[in-house]
Amino acid sequence: MLRIKDSLGADISHIQTKTPAEFEESFRHYGAVGYDLVFGHGFEFQDAAKAVAPSYPHTMYVVTSGNSAQGNISGMVFGFAEPSYLAGMIGGSLTRTNTVGLIGGVELPPVRESFRAFAAGVHAVKPDARIVTSYIGNWDDVSAGKEQALAQLARGVDVIFQNADAAGLGIFQAVREAKSAFVFGSNSNQNAVAPEVTVGSVAIDLPHAFLTVARSIRDHAFKPGVIELGMRQQVVDLILNPALVQKIPLAARRAVDSTRALMLSSKFAVRFDSLSAAPR
Repeated sequence: MLRIKDSLGADISHIQTKTPAEFEESFRHYGAVGYDLVFGHGFEFQDAAKAVAPSYPHTMYVVTSGNSAQGNISGMVFGFAEPSYLAGMIGGSLTRTNTVGLIGGVELPPVRESFRAFAAGVHAVKPDARIVTSYIGNWDDVSAGKEQALAQLARGVDVIFQNADAAGLGIFQAVREAKSAFVFGSNSNQNAVAPEVTVGSVAIDLPHAFLTVARSIRDHAFKPGVIELGMRQQVVDLILNPALVQKIPLAARRAVDSTRALMLSSKFAVRFDSLSAAPR
């Protein structure tokens, strides 16, 4: 929001909401006072946008991770699959127990997609690797996140890919205390949360994504629809932790680099029908 303000001179506002009723109330408020653009940050805002947007046709409502669009509602889909696949390749090269874990906050479609892509990356390196998946049920309970991680570690998991927001802090704690496992961050660059065990993060450059949309709204060039932003738009990527790069086998690093190059040239696609990927 601050980057939009600084770059475009726009008036900005932010409201923290927790319930569907608050989603709708805030959307109505911004529409009523005449805001040009409103972001609902999360898949869960789609229903509220559909309920409110028709009443305020001059306001564009954009829902991140939203997979539908109609009228003045647009979805913003982040291309998590490709960098998650790359992270999975690295995770597969690092596991010693041949058992890799996935822990999410809530089982939403974008989380599930990134987990499937990570698993596909693991299996590209270790076809017989076992994947253990669990969900905390919320995004805030740090203790529950730690419990889930401890349970997976007890089952032999030694690499965890997590997407759990604040609850994920408990996962980092568990892996740090175990001292025999690795973890991947997600959404933001979380490499500094537990740098001694965090291999890398599948991170979104959210300011760049939001600014791209806001600039097109200002320039009257925005076309409503599902906005897809990924590695090719420099919005999502796998960011490795420099402190642990040398822990990754050289062959794995080279394989990731070559696969990334194919992805950026649109010559490699992640498929979910069989948890696999292949050149196009």
